[in-house]
Amino acid sequence: MGYLAGAAEVVVIGGGHAGIEAALAAARLGRSTLMLTSNLDSIGNMPCNPSIGGAAKGQLVREIDALGGEMGRAADACGIQFRMLNRGKGPAVHSPRAQEDRADYKQYMKQALEACPNLFLRQAEAAEIDVQQGRVQGVACVGGAYFQAKAVVICAGVFLNSRIFIGEYSQQAGPDGLAAACYLTASLEKLGLRTRRFKTGTPARVDARSIDFSRLEVQRGDCPPQPFSFDFAGELRNDSLCWLTYTNARTHETIRAALDRSPLYGGEIQGVGPRYCPSIEDKIVRFSTKERHQVFIEPCGKHSGEMYLQGLSTSLPEDVQLNFVRTIVGLERAEIMRPGYAIEYDCLDPTQLTLGLAVRNVPGLFAAGQICGTSGYEEAAAQGLLAGINAARYAGEEEPLILARSDGYIGALIDDIVTKGTDEPYRMMTSRSEYRLLLRQDNADYRLTPIGQKIGLLSQNRLEQMEQDYRLAEQEIARLEKKAVSGSVLAEILAQRGSAPVSQGILLADLLRRPEITYACLAPLDPERPSLSKKIQEQVEIQVKYQGYIQRELRQVEEQRRLEERLLPQELDYLHMDTLRLEARQKLDALRPRSLGQAARISGVSPSDIGALMIVLSQRGQ
Repeated sequence: MGYLAGAAEVVVIGGGHAGIEAALAAARLGRSTLMLTSNLDSIGNMPCNPSIGGAAKGQLVREIDALGGEMGRAADACGIQFRMLNRGKGPAVHSPRAQEDRADYKQYMKQALEACPNLFLRQAEAAEIDVQQGRVQGVACVGGAYFQAKAVVICAGVFLNSRIFIGEYSQQAGPDGLAAACYLTASLEKLGLRTRRFKTGTPARVDARSIDFSRLEVQRGDCPPQPFSFDFAGELRNDSLCWLTYTNARTHETIRAALDRSPLYGGEIQGVGPRYCPSIEDKIVRFSTKERHQVFIEPCGKHSGEMYLQGLSTSLPEDVQLNFVRTIVGLERAEIMRPGYAIEYDCLDPTQLTLGLAVRNVPGLFAAGQICGTSGYEEAAAQGLLAGINAARYAGEEEPLILARSDGYIGALIDDIVTKGTDEPYRMMTSRSEYRLLLRQDNADYRLTPIGQKIGLLSQNRLEQMEQDYRLAEQEIARLEKKAVSGSVLAEILAQRGSAPVSQGILLADLLRRPEITYACLAPLDPERPSLSKKIQEQVEIQVKYQGYIQRELRQVEEQRRLEERLLPQELDYLHMDTLRLEARQKLDALRPRSLGQAARISGVSPSDIGALMIVLSQRGQ
């Protein structure tokens, strides 16, 4: 195994978004922690779009912050444009997003790691997980160094046996010219783990000086901008611009004419790509009748001339990339600084993991991020945080932290990949959560701050501040439910807002339930109105307007909770339960669900199987 170079209670492999959160969480929970990464200068790298958040992803970032993670604070510190997406829709899908300064973000995260007590960094490529007597003992590295560990978290991203494709050219390499990790997959397979091959990609970056911005649609940030972190105190940078343009018939013709040079369609790429973030050549083929596709042009930083062409991910040859980019309005004279590419990599079948992100048959081994079959910085960071927490708890012989689907998007994400698996890079979307009205970005602190404080990642002061905010919101809602208004001022406001008149007095709460009436509209009618922060006013309005829907989802959560509380003994012999169908027996034996609720979500396990399983448990007194 090489020479003994050191020891830590928790070793984290990888310095990407999953690895950062895992290492910080374990160290902040008091465990001696070592991060191994093949390049210290690439910590926190954003090889794709330099942005944080977006639809569903913004919810994940706010939940990470509410649990005590770092991504939200870093995004606020390094953001250059902030927007709340889906404002034209209901609050269930409002999603914060920020364009980031790529260089600043890397520097921020490296400094956060270096300043964290109990945490040490080492530039080294992990080659083998040492497992003896049935549990993890340490990690051996390519250069011969060996580090003892009680727990190991693998956050290898897209680097396992990664290969870059640009047209006819391919090379074993990771993103941005970094080296591939060529040894760890064999070690994981030796441990009996199933691996698979996935693929993702990125578009070209072009020189800002070569873009005609006068021909593009401008996209500005919000005023005022909203931070990700619930305890943010400062001023956000929000003066950078993004732009929008579109592909056209010439773009599509240029791409179609070169499909025979595409590694995606020529068979060179074997990995499965993401359904919801396809390459531009895939879009042209799959949506052949669509006349144009959006192209968002976004800065890579305040002090960088590179512009990211969101929507043009491609693995076509460099000359084809230049040709089709120059068919797009505003990009007729574009100069490519970095060509787009596809990247193929090894990852694990995530159904081999528990809901705590532990590898089921290798005690002490955890996994998080794209190695678990997901895509996206935010999905990776969310898993990294939970895996780091549970690695620390494993090292301290504590029970793992499990987040239910009703706790947050993080719980839904992990339950999806562990229980259902994924045949393509998994991306979080608001539609994946059946409780999205309860799991809004605005109330992530209410849902998860008590958990973050209880496990030791957040202070008592932060918990008390959150509780005070929601106490004030409850008091204001109670007041609105009692106070009635009438008169000419009310009639005037209703007329201005196009709202139906009332013949007599009306409760302020009933008035606020009208879609066209906001909390701000009530001010002229309510001289006793207390002075509340914008955050508390938002909570009052949402809770009053959507009270009926919220109560309905709460009842659904309660019904599901009963199934989740019916824990299944892990020693159950499913294969010999003759009352279950064969497929259900095999699936239950392979996945070993934690509860009846999780068992019911397994593909191939029917309601009748669950009923039969409940009868078996009852007969055994379980």
